[in-house]
Amino acid sequence: MRATLLGLGVTALLSLATAAASWHGSPLRAGAPERSDLPSTVFLAAAGCAFALYLGALVLLRRPRVGLATVCALAAAIQLVPLAGPLLLSRDVFAYWDYGRLTAAHDANPYSVPPARFARDPAERAMSPAWRHADSVYGPVFTSASAGLALAGGRSSESAAFGYRLLAAAGMLALVALAAVVAPLPAFAAAFVGWNPLLALDFAGGGHNDVWMMVLVLGGLALAAARPRLAGVSWALAAGVKWIAVALLPLQLLGGRRREALRGLLGFAVTTAAIAAVAWLLFGTAWVTALGPFGHLTAGWAVPSRLAGVGLPRWLALAPLVLALPLLLRSARAGRPRLAATTGLLLVASPWLLPWYAVWAVPLAAVEEDRAAWALTLGLCAYLLPDRIPF
Repeated sequence: MRATLLGLGVTALLSLATAAASWHGSPLRAGAPERSDLPSTVFLAAAGCAFALYLGALVLLRRPRVGLATVCALAAAIQLVPLAGPLLLSRDVFAYWDYGRLTAAHDANPYSVPPARFARDPAERAMSPAWRHADSVYGPVFTSASAGLALAGGRSSESAAFGYRLLAAAGMLALVALAAVVAPLPAFAAAFVGWNPLLALDFAGGGHNDVWMMVLVLGGLALAAARPRLAGVSWALAAGVKWIAVALLPLQLLGGRRREALRGLLGFAVTTAAIAAVAWLLFGTAWVTALGPFGHLTAGWAVPSRLAGVGLPRWLALAPLVLALPLLLRSARAGRPRLAATTGLLLVASPWLLPWYAVWAVPLAAVEEDRAAWALTLGLCAYLLPDRIPF
């Protein structure tokens, strides 16, 4: 009962945060000029209190007294609440829209033609100026899907943004369901993913595509034992959205039985070859540039940037991953691939860290009985919660 009340509290506080973002003149709307700090203050206070209630609920849900149906119903409410407000804090959805329109409306290659080439396109005008001269950084699976969405949609930026936000919210609900299927404690896992206010604000609020990469990764975990070839297919599709998913596959294969691992690898290889062939037909060889575009980018909230800000070398952020790698490999060989801990350490080491990247780790932590991974993942979520909030 107490956990349910805390879940209702998270829902109410997210409703307050969404209302603050909707206020006239709020700087929380993606692309809006900064004005009064009051909406941002209320938004951050409400989101912070919601996160505190979320942590308390997770503690209570370690004791399986709340039914899975109740947890999932509250997860749906929490993840859908931000749809009632505006696009939040990021204009990435307009980049997705623009790269899709380059293919669908202009018959151009988004991996070699930047959006600025079509300056009168509504998507180019809506997207962040920082990306107007950049080629697509997304995998061919996602780029092809965004082209299909552009074909189905019109020229309205509001409709395009809401469409991506609705799809991202649906992805979060799929993650909740998959976490409940894969995890040993379904209610706890469903709440770990679905009651997380940071994820609600970034996906129903921001419409980011990372959620679909993780739906496919969790799908691979769900299929690993019974249908390993299909699991490999799911991993390949995940990498076709964002290539970072490939970084976790070796640990997953190392932790499985030899026959299942070989079947999974076969499914992955065949699907990857098929994706590459279709991508070559659609985009030539230019799509390969999406495999590693972020090495030259740095984000202010990334741990290496924080270290540099206090006079320490950036490479120190890589040290925890390097030191933990032998332990992670040994654990995987013993049949326990610690994907959540590995992902969390990758995020700590990354020079390009954004709040919605928390979804890379949260569903993995939800399905693993790994207290260190829970602490690392929830600590990253708490750290990233204030990022991008304008003051």
